[in-house]
Amino acid sequence: MLAISLTAAVLGVEAHLVRVEADSAPGFPRFTMVGLADSAVKESEARIRAALRNCGLPFKWDRRITVNLSPASLRKYGSSFDLATAVGLLAADGGLSFPCLADVALVGEVALDGALRPVSGVLPILLLARRHGLRAAIVPAANHREAALAPGLPVHPAASLPEALALLARDELPPAPPAPGPTEGGALAAGDLADVRGQFLARRALEIAAAGGHNLLLVGPPGSGKTMLARRLPGILPPLLPDEAVETAAIHSAAGLSAEEAVARRPFRSPHHTASDVALVGGGLRPRPGEVSLAHNGVLFLDELPEFRRATLEALRQPLEEGHVTIARHRGAFRMPARFQLVGAMNPCPCGRHGSPAAGCSCTPGEIRSYLGRLSGPLLDRIDLHVPMRSLAFDEVSGPPGEATASVRSRVTAARERQARRAGRPGTPAMNASLAEGTLRRAVRPTAEGLRLLRHAVDRLGLSARGLERVLRVARTIADLIDSEEVRPSDVAEALNYRCCVADTGGAAGLRELGESP
Repeated sequence: MLAISLTAAVLGVEAHLVRVEADSAPGFPRFTMVGLADSAVKESEARIRAALRNCGLPFKWDRRITVNLSPASLRKYGSSFDLATAVGLLAADGGLSFPCLADVALVGEVALDGALRPVSGVLPILLLARRHGLRAAIVPAANHREAALAPGLPVHPAASLPEALALLARDELPPAPPAPGPTEGGALAAGDLADVRGQFLARRALEIAAAGGHNLLLVGPPGSGKTMLARRLPGILPPLLPDEAVETAAIHSAAGLSAEEAVARRPFRSPHHTASDVALVGGGLRPRPGEVSLAHNGVLFLDELPEFRRATLEALRQPLEEGHVTIARHRGAFRMPARFQLVGAMNPCPCGRHGSPAAGCSCTPGEIRSYLGRLSGPLLDRIDLHVPMRSLAFDEVSGPPGEATASVRSRVTAARERQARRAGRPGTPAMNASLAEGTLRRAVRPTAEGLRLLRHAVDRLGLSARGLERVLRVARTIADLIDSEEVRPSDVAEALNYRCCVADTGGAAGLRELGESP
């Protein structure tokens, strides 16, 4: 007999429907699995044999058994096909009947004792099943909480293979039990912004970056609070919108990470400076999302920015500009979302003391030029806010706490709501950093004084067209923070102040000046 069950393969962050075709026929005993299956998929035969025996389920192994994973041209990875394969084999054997098999997605790894173990990529598979109009899905009980993030599809948890078979043996599936909601995560899990003393310019830049979705570069000596500030950025960002939450959770699920933690608060990813190109942008033999995709709808923090390999940093240019990354390999092209806020932190020189009055710098001018020259002009041009930081005096460190995260987050949320209304998309992410060019020109109409400032910046600082556009975006965000429809000359001047030290033609020289700025 021939039986067909449904499951899915996850490549990158997308799931693809897979039909598991199981055929059992008289002949020399042999088990054959075809359909570009990797070793973990082919090893399912041993797991299923032991599971059926230990669960007391009869099966005729003394036949010619063929399992085809269709489409055969799609590469299959992992153990999530076990449940669909086991059910298909039992149906093809003819001993059991499953009336509901035709439109139910089956996902899970089968243990030797018949238990269903959790697998990665469940959420993308459930979203795919909903798009294809499947009636329900059966997943391991440990993945049931993740299923709550995919509304609109009844999901039945099963702790073991016999439990899944009992569900499929019914003429109609029972009502699906409600999935437990995701655990709530506190916005202050990484600390409160009030913990940051002093550094008023950097705090102001952090608020502007959060309000408009702008990229940020912090330059200062060790211990000045760069990492402390960056880790508090997710706390002042508004909560994820429903669509953003599902999209973010699906990426983390595909990567084998906790989907619940991904929606508790906006992602914050901080890869080590030794990370490879693949680790940062994704790819590999089995296409997986990289750090830029795991930071989607959140923050990507690159500490010690010049210590990253230059080729690795240059790979950020496409996702920074387009909001996604395309991985092209000989097996196909995979597009993964990567709309994140970049926060970079660096020292002004290799020893970190350049420009500090308290401690002399031991670096030679050549070493400083080489260190700062590791960042290319095109990459710096895509960073909207460049902020100098300095070491704090004792009175500043021991002074009163700064403004709390909650009050800053309320202003940021209000500013983002104004941006969404202006773009005609209330309730959706519509930040100034990603506004369409036509919408930006209508939203920003500088006065004569503002135009004079912009002309001076282009003539004297060598700002590119992209740099000029980003200054206007930042100026629009500054105005939104005070609920002003007019972009004033002071808004333009403040926006220029955040990037006046870095120009297209002198990135390293500009950064050197930035490190010396008070």
